[in-house]
Amino acid sequence: MAQAPRQLALIFRRDLGLLLRGARGRGGALLPLLFFLSVAMLYPFGVGPDARLLARTGAGVVWIAALLAAILPLDRLIEPDIEAGLFDQWALRGLSEEALVLVRIAAHWISFGGPLLLATPIAAGLLSLDGWQLGRVEIGLLLGTPGLAAIGVTIAALIAGLRGGAALGGLLMIPLAVPLLIFGAGSLQPDGADGLVLLGAASLVAVAIAPFAAGAAIRASRE
Repeated sequence: MAQAPRQLALIFRRDLGLLLRGARGRGGALLPLLFFLSVAMLYPFGVGPDARLLARTGAGVVWIAALLAAILPLDRLIEPDIEAGLFDQWALRGLSEEALVLVRIAAHWISFGGPLLLATPIAAGLLSLDGWQLGRVEIGLLLGTPGLAAIGVTIAALIAGLRGGAALGGLLMIPLAVPLLIFGAGSLQPDGADGLVLLGAASLVAVAIAPFAAGAAIRASRE
């Protein structure tokens, strides 16, 4: 057990590398990033060039794009390691599924949340958001993307091994992420500070629950 922190650190590095680079030609962190920017780029073509309309609805568009980008890697978060028997090997080394899931959440958050935070100024420019709005959106994403990552890993554990799991994962994740989307998009309202507090609380609850829910799902899939 004394080696557990070191082993978890090595697993984190391995998970982060796989998620950033991608596996089996699936694009890694680049695909969610391009998808995020594509949504922000296409939205003005759909609603027109009205800067005030874009600024009023831009935060919601950013959050919808972030949610959809978080759905893209669901099928490679948990299932490949279950199929390869890695969770069985880690269990033999005394590593709990809950600890492994927490490491996976952290890696997933950095791999998709970090690039989205860096790309948000570009999206803000496309959506005519000013500096104050951009700051609020960045803070909201910083608070909310850990919750999206936690929900994503939990859903990935639940759908592991199911036929058509990727499509099912998206259908399951969207309603669970609605509170984060509502609080995040509402952060640009005059009383948006309260929305940020609620967003952070909802995200923290998701991160706290996810290791236990996903860990139980992984154990069930291994039995």
